[in-house]
Amino acid sequence: MSVEEQGYPDAVLLMEADPEWLRAEIGRLSRELSETTNEKIQAAEYGLAVLEEKQQLKQQYEDLEIEYEAVRQELDQLKEVEDHFVRTD
Repeated sequence: MSVEEQGYPDAVLLMEADPEWLRAEIGRLSRELSETTNEKIQAAEYGLAVLEEKQQLKQQYEDLEIEYEAVRQELDQLKEVEDHFVRTD
């Protein structure tokens, strides 16, 4: 069965094409593939950096919540002490 019969009419054109044109086309496609691959790698690296920064911010937020709760408890204790001294005066 010929390539044309298999549903690949463009394959006949490629088989009849000039070898220099084919080499040039392969080179062009290789460069485009390389460029696209590099862009995808850069996008993945950027995404990873964003995820790492998000994790750091989440950890900072959790640390600040813990610190806030400790300060709030200390303030409540100080208010109790103040109330105690105000009542005893």
